[in-house]
Amino acid sequence: MLNNFASTQGGGTDTVTTTMILDGTIANADVASDAAIDSSKINFANTVEIESSSGDQIFEMDNNAANSSNFQIQNGAGNARTDLYLDGSAVITLKGQSVGIGDTSPSYALDVNDTGRFTSDLIVGGNLTVGDGGAEDQKIVFDGNAQDFYVGLDDTTDDLVIGLGSAVGTTAAISINEDQDVTISDGAIDFDVASHDGTNGLKLGGTLVTASATELNLIDGYTGTTAELNYLDVTTLGTSEDSKALTQASSVVTVGATDGDQILNIASHDLVDGGLKLAGTLVTSSATELNLLDGRTIVGDCYGPGSSTDMAIARFDGAGGKTLQMSNMTISDDPPVVKIGDGAAEDTMLTFDGNAADFRIGLDDGNDTLEIGGGTSHGTAAGISMDVNGDMTLGGGIVCSDEVISRPRLTDYSETVNAIGSKTAAFDIDLEDGNVQTLTMSGGGTFNIGIVNAVSSHSNSVTILGTNLGSCTGTFLAGANGGGGNAVYWAGGGDTSDNLMTSSGTDVVTLTTFDGGTNWYGFVAGKEFANS
Repeated sequence: MLNNFASTQGGGTDTVTTTMILDGTIANADVASDAAIDSSKINFANTVEIESSSGDQIFEMDNNAANSSNFQIQNGAGNARTDLYLDGSAVITLKGQSVGIGDTSPSYALDVNDTGRFTSDLIVGGNLTVGDGGAEDQKIVFDGNAQDFYVGLDDTTDDLVIGLGSAVGTTAAISINEDQDVTISDGAIDFDVASHDGTNGLKLGGTLVTASATELNLIDGYTGTTAELNYLDVTTLGTSEDSKALTQASSVVTVGATDGDQILNIASHDLVDGGLKLAGTLVTSSATELNLLDGRTIVGDCYGPGSSTDMAIARFDGAGGKTLQMSNMTISDDPPVVKIGDGAAEDTMLTFDGNAADFRIGLDDGNDTLEIGGGTSHGTAAGISMDVNGDMTLGGGIVCSDEVISRPRLTDYSETVNAIGSKTAAFDIDLEDGNVQTLTMSGGGTFNIGIVNAVSSHSNSVTILGTNLGSCTGTFLAGANGGGGNAVYWAGGGDTSDNLMTSSGTDVVTLTTFDGGTNWYGFVAGKEFANS
């Protein structure tokens, strides 16, 4: 039995040079670190002491098995602390009567530099401080089953905040600033004093508010003085009686004690379901509309107020009673005329305010033209401009969609030229691409060439400026190239196979139909053009 065990390390690592008991035998010689000691022979009844004159002391436990941890107790030389290590990392430090968890230099009796969790009650006998003075939000979160709440410091606003959820600064309900001002957040948030019975409840400046919520709501929106408020001395709510503000006698209600500036104000007159009623019928005219009758005798015509000004409410001319007038615009019933402008040198227009695009019709005074165009500014995107002589200028194209233009007289006429490109196999000539087209053929193949999109039941023509058209054997057909339509009738008979067109050179070919594309007639207007 071993009561006191002393070991002093005087030699090298993993050696012992003082007395040890090994299997009941005293040894005064070095013992290797891997010497086997039967644990049943060792019994430490009192004290085990390990001493050294220099260097760290480490007590290590490691069973060298898979999925096992390495545990050490380290007594560092000169750092006045003892560390408990797990797998090479200091977990707990004992220093100067303080315990550090994740902190090797604890400043408090318990200093934790990491997260913690208490699954039971946490009892604090003194103060509880949240935060370390840093510029960051601090909070206490209440983690509920269905809903979370927090109390915390919003460092951005320097406010103490109580709110919904777990993120400071969002869904705040109550905040207190550095001046101790308390704010209940905007929105659908109520401040409810659950018990306010006239004896207990809401206090203002230490004085109990004895008025009920219903009584307080009577002054909602009131802006007068206390003296004026005392005029409302009706003792029984919901009834009328003799009063400084309102009197009733013989079913006649009088506002004010004497004639003067008393006002009967219908606070809510929404023209729908609340406001002034006459003989049980709601008055659906607004005050502005009713004031139009002020000082007027209705004799059939409608009059505007005499004080109306330009660009405000429209006024009548005061002469025939049928002309609505502003300085720069009149609308007359007899004769029926709408006049825009007053002869001044300025643009006038009627604008159409659309959802995606605006348009206008008006006078461009700079050009003295009537202009129809896009937008609301003259001189831009003009579609049609007409001068005083009726001559019109088009600012854009005209799409007729195969409709009739009768008796036109054209000056400076031109046509769009469409380039078909180079073809080596079957293709179509599309009349919707233009009535003048260019074409190059090559490759020496034999294939069909269709002529499509002629206007039904009408005459159509297309002129082709061709290059090397005779280099291929092409058969021109009415309709699509694979549709089996009639072959083109050529002047003098034949086809490109009869060498109507040159194989190396420039030809001009014209194709015409008189029945909307069922039958086409073709002729080579010129062959093998050259300028030398």
